[in-house]
Amino acid sequence: MKSRTERVQSIKEHPYPSVLIVGAGINGIGTFRDLALQGVDVVLVDRGDYCSGASAASSHMVHGGIRYLENGEFSLVKEAVQERNQLIEKLPHLVKPLPTTFPIFKRLSGLLNAPLKFLGMLDKPSERGALVIKLGMVFYDAFTRKQKTVPPHVFRNRKTSLALYPDLNPEILYTATYFDGSMPSPERIAVELIKDAVEANENAIPLNYVSLVSAKDGKVTVKDEVSGEEISLQPQVLVNAAGPWIDLVNGKMGRETLFISATKGSHVILDNPRLKEAIGEEEFFFENKDGRIVLIFPLLDKVMIGTSDLRIDHPDEAVITEEEIDYFFEMIGRVFPAIEVDRSQIVYTFSGVRPLEWTEGGATGQISRNHSVKMLDPGELLDIPVLSLVGGKWTSFRVFSEHAADQVLELLGKDRKVSTWDLPIGGSKYYPENEAQKQRLLKEWVQESGTRLSLVEGLFDWYGTKTPQLLSGYRDSLIPLQTLPLVTRGELEWILATEDVLHLDDLILRRTTLAKLGKISPESLDEVAEICAAVLGWSADKKEAEVKRYQEILLKKHRLQYAEYVPA
Repeated sequence: MKSRTERVQSIKEHPYPSVLIVGAGINGIGTFRDLALQGVDVVLVDRGDYCSGASAASSHMVHGGIRYLENGEFSLVKEAVQERNQLIEKLPHLVKPLPTTFPIFKRLSGLLNAPLKFLGMLDKPSERGALVIKLGMVFYDAFTRKQKTVPPHVFRNRKTSLALYPDLNPEILYTATYFDGSMPSPERIAVELIKDAVEANENAIPLNYVSLVSAKDGKVTVKDEVSGEEISLQPQVLVNAAGPWIDLVNGKMGRETLFISATKGSHVILDNPRLKEAIGEEEFFFENKDGRIVLIFPLLDKVMIGTSDLRIDHPDEAVITEEEIDYFFEMIGRVFPAIEVDRSQIVYTFSGVRPLEWTEGGATGQISRNHSVKMLDPGELLDIPVLSLVGGKWTSFRVFSEHAADQVLELLGKDRKVSTWDLPIGGSKYYPENEAQKQRLLKEWVQESGTRLSLVEGLFDWYGTKTPQLLSGYRDSLIPLQTLPLVTRGELEWILATEDVLHLDDLILRRTTLAKLGKISPESLDEVAEICAAVLGWSADKKEAEVKRYQEILLKKHRLQYAEYVPA
């Protein structure tokens, strides 16, 4: 990928891209990749970093949404389950099968929920019993029986359940386990999609930290947030993929819209070894007494708890509240009553805003998670069509992006050249088909690089078949950090050199899981910042400013008070 400076210069010299996409969340990135594969010259911009808004604040699952069956959204669930299977198969190093267990406390509760919702006589959720959950899982399995990507569900009685999960609340009647998918780092998937787009098409230009300013006289003005320079572009089509900010972006272009009903979802990540041992590698997906869905999720060596579903007016104000934390802890007490949790175990929190389609009133859980493309014809300020990407789920980004790209291609008078259905992503290209092939590949890389097997295995788990790029260019610096012995300097140098890292928080919060897993201490922060300074050419003052910026973000957006920074 060309340097960011070269890419900025390119759009200044060639300000007539066929398509401009505003918003580099998963829907914008997916559409960018799809159009790039069709040979379209396309520019992607975001006022912040790639995948730094709603798409970074997901529950880290790829799933069909079993609970949406109750709303009668069968086509949505079927589509999402099929896309889930494709992600597990086509992105094996970043998406893994996830056994998901329901603790069930009632037998017949919830039987009338679906028909009453259909008749408009029930708005608030209620706890579902064993029969309703069993029916839902039967449907869920049936949607993708032919793919056979994951095993079918299993139902257990109380005795078997407590023998298997001894820390569970003894008041349970049953447990039921089905499979979805786990993606520990949504941000890494986003970066790999962007790299795929650029590798496929030299006229596909991604730029983080470039914001939309205005639209006037058929021109779109964007601002490079790094240099402060404003650039005028004249695309043929504009795609608004700003997620929760879609209506705000349309407003900047003189289009008043009401497309989004924003709801906030918060999560906490805990360092609680006993809770991690109790769930193992399984997610516990649970309905509290009020019918709200909550989850206990195995995030590598930590445990993530989520999620809330609360209406919010201003997406930039999304942050977890004390009430949400109390709610999560109360819920854990109902599922695992003997396991103590408290605020001292919190290593990270995050909140995001779902860009759901506008509805007036009603329970947030009943708002559809389906996706749609809203077309705005040319207007007075901007004489080009604007397509707004509304709704959607992380799991279904590929099909939503395909839908949006097809509409763009129609407007451009172009035909689709490539289907993305079967395409592997990033480091899953040429992925070994079995364990024997994997071991042969790893052995070959070890011999070529002179690097120890355990390190190569760890890199492969994260970067897949892109690992040789890192090994060939940075093998001499694959030395463990003094403060983070499981992280090497060469790995960070590779990320800094190839993945558009502009700020310290880009690296710590999104290109790696260091912050999420509570790995950053004052000492390790200084060591990582020093590596950034060396690779990116920061002055001492710039390094100090980046450290301060990171600490402020951690406090404001993630509600974590950072220990005093101690420079080396």
